[in-house]
Amino acid sequence: MKHISRKLLGAAAVLSLLAGPVAAAEKAEVLHWWTSGGESAAVAVFADQFNAAGGEWVDAAIAGGEAARAAGINRIVGGNPPTAMQFNTGKQFEDLVAQGLLSNLDTVAAADGWDKFLSPVLIKAVSRDGHFYAVPVNIHSNNWLWYNTALLEANGITPPTTWDELFAAMDKLKAAGVIPMAQSGDAWTQVLLFNDVLLGVGGRDLFLKVFQDGDVDAIKSADFLKVAQTFGKLREYGDAGQQGRQWNQATGLVVTGKAGFNFMGDWAKGEVLAAGLTPGKEVGCTPGLGHQVYWIGGDVFVFPKTDNADAQKAQALLAHTMLTPETQVAFNAKKGSVPVRGDVDTSKLDACAQAGLKLLATPDASVPGSDFLQTPDVLGSLQDVIGQFWTTPSQTPEELQTKIADIFAAAK
Repeated sequence: MKHISRKLLGAAAVLSLLAGPVAAAEKAEVLHWWTSGGESAAVAVFADQFNAAGGEWVDAAIAGGEAARAAGINRIVGGNPPTAMQFNTGKQFEDLVAQGLLSNLDTVAAADGWDKFLSPVLIKAVSRDGHFYAVPVNIHSNNWLWYNTALLEANGITPPTTWDELFAAMDKLKAAGVIPMAQSGDAWTQVLLFNDVLLGVGGRDLFLKVFQDGDVDAIKSADFLKVAQTFGKLREYGDAGQQGRQWNQATGLVVTGKAGFNFMGDWAKGEVLAAGLTPGKEVGCTPGLGHQVYWIGGDVFVFPKTDNADAQKAQALLAHTMLTPETQVAFNAKKGSVPVRGDVDTSKLDACAQAGLKLLATPDASVPGSDFLQTPDVLGSLQDVIGQFWTTPSQTPEELQTKIADIFAAAK
């Protein structure tokens, strides 16, 4: 008898779950928030792969993560769920699990051997009480500094490696009449920027003391005050047009040479690629200014419970398809992230991805994102006070420090 590989056995087991001819396309209404140019190109990979596997992708895109999550949760609670729904990797879907509103994915996970190719960090992130409840589709790092290389060269600026060098570079751009730092008006991007400063100025240990340990004394420390002061100084380098600007529009200012710098996650590469440019070339990338630490984030899809047999088949097929090696490489190449599978060839990913992968492989050079470590309530409160600070120049770093300490003290 010839040896049959584990991979073939897993694929056969998943196909058996579908319990029907491939010719009968299984419709899957997929709710997500990927609507920018780069994001649309990436999600099209999922749609094409799912359709090629015998499914029928029904796109249900809603711009904005908060709006999409709210709409999806309302539909699930209201008894009209989509087939699949996007969340960020972390604690966002815990309430749905606790209320018994999500299907567990144990059968697909066992058939495809998720435990063989997902890292322990990701397994923990998508599991609750020993059961899988979400499909992780990518690994993002949120704390990248992007810059227009031609613009920097034209102004005699070497790409900064320290925060002091960044401020000096932005002063030069400001004097030249160029937007030093492109910023979005969305509150989540202001929180992202704050966390970039927390990691880059405060370092990995301080980040973990805050988000993992909820250490109020650490938040009241001089090191944290320096983080708040650096974040406050950055307010001087945005422009009046940031209010109402979306994250991809802020990235676009760097791509088109209208702004020098932008702090954004590695999904910004999707916008660089959509513009026909090369990440790491025309648009440079630094994987964490100051302390280089890979901030592990990402996206997952959950599958609401349903009694509809066809929907169950579509869910099984979609969960399987999203994690095939071919889909993982193609999707992440366009999304700007890196694959969740540790067994795929990443050698052809761009230079920025290679820098991120190097950090991921380095001991103590990564942290789980804040979504992994804190509840949506705590993160929502942080977003409120950080957003208010960013848009209120009269607020002092000391006031911000006190408000953040109060949030974590109340959460204990």
